[in-house]
Amino acid sequence: MQLKKYSVLLIIFVFIAGCGKNNHKNSYTGVLEGTSINVPVLTGGVIFDLMVNTGDEVKKDQRLAIIDSTELILQREQLLATFAELDVQTKIANTGLANVKKNLSYIEERQKRVEQLYNNKSVPQQNLDDINNQLQNARSAHETALGKLQGIAARREQLSVQLKIINKKINDAVVIAPRDGIVVTKYFEAGEAVPPYTPLIEIIDISKMTTKIYISEKQLALVKHGQKVSVNIDGLDKQLTGKVSWISPKAEFTPKNILTPETRTSLVYAVKISVNNKDGVLKHGMPVVIELQD
Repeated sequence: MQLKKYSVLLIIFVFIAGCGKNNHKNSYTGVLEGTSINVPVLTGGVIFDLMVNTGDEVKKDQRLAIIDSTELILQREQLLATFAELDVQTKIANTGLANVKKNLSYIEERQKRVEQLYNNKSVPQQNLDDINNQLQNARSAHETALGKLQGIAARREQLSVQLKIINKKINDAVVIAPRDGIVVTKYFEAGEAVPPYTPLIEIIDISKMTTKIYISEKQLALVKHGQKVSVNIDGLDKQLTGKVSWISPKAEFTPKNILTPETRTSLVYAVKISVNNKDGVLKHGMPVVIELQD
């Protein structure tokens, strides 16, 4: 009877010892999070059309909304009309410059002849003074004509910049998705006015999920960047694989309290785990259990 009793105890001890040898996993709980993006309205105005609803899946570069850009289009037409006016002014200024150049060339030739005659004492000083004044006036007229053309060119450059700004605002009136994701929040509805740079909708990209776990300093040696970990989810039959994508370089307290010898074990390090979710099985806010091997 005693032999049987000892035999049973020995079997139980071996079983417990065997379980202890195989149980090398450290479990941590976390909450999965996708990448949240607030998509802004770059061009303020009234929402002409809002093309998505909460829960819709969107693709990168997909149209999400259109802002009324009627006023901007009218401003662009006004600028284009001003460009046409500058074309006429440029044509007139070029014609004037050509005439001024021709007159300047003529007076320069006359001035040379008069100066030669004056040096030969064939004409009086007054004649030389008169032609020099005419030459100075012709040169001033030439500079004025050049300045007018330069002013038109500068004005054209200013308008070109304004036109680029207006064209950008018109293009930005079409709100597009910056990446794939799911619409989780709409901050405005069609017909409402939206100030520029105000978030219109919130998109969450769940193609790659992340969660944070917190480990003690003693367990820090078990974790390395790029290390694979097991991800367990209630209700999901298969076990998923994640990867350590970031380890905090500094410790923090959980909960936040004063460091004392009694609370030294509360000093932990944050570790971020990344999990691929191409099939969309995982959801934002889903609790998970992360297991690390010893």
